[in-house]
Amino acid sequence: MPERYYGIRHHGPGSARAVLRALEEQRPDILLVEGPPEADELIAWAADDRLQPPVALLGYAADNPRRAAFWPFAVFSPEWQAIKWAVANGVPVRFFDLPFAHRLTARKAAPNADKPTDPPTMDRSPGDEHAAGTSSPDGPGSEGPGLADPDANADRPDAGNVDPGGADGATANADELDDDGPMPGPPAPELRPVDPIGELAAAAGYDDPERWWEDVVEHRQAPAFEAIEEAMTEVRAGALEDPYDLVREAHMRTVLRQVRRTHNEIAVVCGAWHVPALSAKFTATHDAALLKGGRRRGKVRFTWVPWTYGRLASWQGYGAGVDSPGWYHHLFTTTDEVVPRWLVGAAGVLRDEGVDTSPAHVIEATRLAEALATMRGRPLAGLAEVTDAAGAVLCEGDDLRLQLIGRRLVVGERLGEVPEGVPTVPLARDLEARQRAARLKPSALDRALDLDLRKDTDLARSHLLHQLRCLDVPWGEPDERRGSTGTFREEWALRWQPEFSIRLVEASGYGTTVVAAATTQVEAAAAKAATLAEVTALLETCLLADLPGARPAVLRALDARAAEDADVTHLMAAIPALARTVRYGDVRRSDVAAVAAVVRGLLARVYAALPPAASGLSDEAAAGLRDHIDAVHTAVALLGDDAERARWLDTLTALTTRDDLHGLLAGRLTRLLHDAGRLSTGDAGLRLGRALTAGVSAATGAAWVEGFLAGGGLLLMHDDALLALVDDWLAAIPADAFTEVLPLLRRTFGTFATGERRGIGERVAGGKGKSRTSTAVLDHETAALSLPTLSALLGRRIE
Repeated sequence: MPERYYGIRHHGPGSARAVLRALEEQRPDILLVEGPPEADELIAWAADDRLQPPVALLGYAADNPRRAAFWPFAVFSPEWQAIKWAVANGVPVRFFDLPFAHRLTARKAAPNADKPTDPPTMDRSPGDEHAAGTSSPDGPGSEGPGLADPDANADRPDAGNVDPGGADGATANADELDDDGPMPGPPAPELRPVDPIGELAAAAGYDDPERWWEDVVEHRQAPAFEAIEEAMTEVRAGALEDPYDLVREAHMRTVLRQVRRTHNEIAVVCGAWHVPALSAKFTATHDAALLKGGRRRGKVRFTWVPWTYGRLASWQGYGAGVDSPGWYHHLFTTTDEVVPRWLVGAAGVLRDEGVDTSPAHVIEATRLAEALATMRGRPLAGLAEVTDAAGAVLCEGDDLRLQLIGRRLVVGERLGEVPEGVPTVPLARDLEARQRAARLKPSALDRALDLDLRKDTDLARSHLLHQLRCLDVPWGEPDERRGSTGTFREEWALRWQPEFSIRLVEASGYGTTVVAAATTQVEAAAAKAATLAEVTALLETCLLADLPGARPAVLRALDARAAEDADVTHLMAAIPALARTVRYGDVRRSDVAAVAAVVRGLLARVYAALPPAASGLSDEAAAGLRDHIDAVHTAVALLGDDAERARWLDTLTALTTRDDLHGLLAGRLTRLLHDAGRLSTGDAGLRLGRALTAGVSAATGAAWVEGFLAGGGLLLMHDDALLALVDDWLAAIPADAFTEVLPLLRRTFGTFATGERRGIGERVAGGKGKSRTSTAVLDHETAALSLPTLSALLGRRIE
């Protein structure tokens, strides 16, 4: 036979070692690898040491980049090692799977082609076990790559995550390249679905397919490829055949016939599932009939992109993935002392987190792992044994520590690297240059980034991260947990995801640079914005992302929406973002004069519309308007314009004279005017006294107090007169009314800081909050009723 078939498990380190040995023995004239033939020109990059796996081939339709798929490779992937060997030895290499353009055409009539998709998961499309899915059909910003229906192929024969072979192609579930309809194939026979490794493991008496794989492949010298072919032949004899797989295999056989004419020694590396079909005798006429109608019309493009071990894992929905890519990387790269070296790494992970782990722990864990392997009848300790040993000895039974080891080592957090010069879209190249200039290297690890916007480098980093968010590439997420209020500081949480590569391809239609693409996206969003608040948020984005080119379009949209919107609450909701834009412009060195003019115009409309809008409000409406007033009050303070602040306070003062003003608003406005110096403490006390007189209902008084005290309890702590007013009012509330107002009071005083509540209580207990005529009387009988409950809570008898 002029060719030899090496049926492998995708991402199987044992298969990778076996393929290398077989190639050294055979020394073929040409190597055929299961993969997209349009990517043949990129194979030569495997000789570049700067191309560091895990990496993936990214294929996409030239006229619609959203239709794309990935072909991931790890250092322990048999295909990767075979390609590296061929390139190093001067052996020609070709991908010989069905072209990607054909696959996009063939998915045209797929039953789930237009089905909306849910959270990110790697596609298991028919005939697609190695390729990591396709992008969403919904366009930029909808989903990331690999979002095909995860349930669409649950009945395929190689649907198990531990498939030894599987396909190495990709399909699309979006718009199609061709109008000829799907490529025909014979109907699938009504046979049972099968998981190949599961079947072989069960036949060998194993209930865990991964453990079987370790015992018969990873812990042995090499799998016998002839035995694998024989086993796959038996498994496929009773399996449900996928018509699309049959078309792919027909194309592979067609390529083989062509290669036989020019080469004598051919090496074929493909998923073990396909070997029986490739070695079987089929005529060229038979294969041509299967391939009939599969003409390509659209162009596709390919590039190398970084990948991560997390995305290589089968639990991400990637059909050809493995449960433990980090462990498999260790198995492939470690030549001796596999178990001790693994446990040393696990100990290092724990020590990095401050867990005291000594060499004695590692020695004891190694002994335990080897003892467990012996007791379980395994040739060597595998992942199950080292995990059990690490959990018992290194982690001392702590599941959280064991999960940390699983995340850092078993799965791994490795991110691949792609060198400069690899063909890609100009937008991705511009991003790489910006990343180098900002000294920000992508990483698969979570990273905290604290920026000082007064520094040029940090300001450039901030601009870049905000611009990428405009392109739906959230490499950085603003981190507000640390609570920094400085206008010159930003905190970010960074993590690079592989799907960002395809989003960059999608966004490349908007511009060749990050700035140009982000500008176009913001302009488009402004044109589509339906509310005033949406437009003002975009204007703030223009500042944060340093997109002066988008600002004119956003300002035009702002003028249009503001002219159409007469709702004062909408106008008020738009002001805070604009005020932040004006205030922070000084730190970001942006020209915000035009924005300041817009803010002044909106405030003028608010001054005129607010008084009539504050009349006759329900409790819910009053609470909403109170929040808007607070936000605008803060925004006006941010502007730093004394004249504007005076006009705003004049408006609030006029509002407080209205008889129909809701108690919540009356109390809140009184507090704002008092804190701003427009009302003295005596005047505020008089208003509070009027609101808490006997002629005012308890509910109205409680609402007034809620509004007045919402700014905190320091005022009551330092003003005896106000405290006495509130204290006397509380003491005078009738018992039946007190139950009604209690929730409001608890809500009000519950917002005070612990120290404020304690201080107020001490002042009341000391008599400073009492009027001169009031006396405190303790009811001993009533107090005694609480003693049993207090004793139960404290766990001791109280008398």
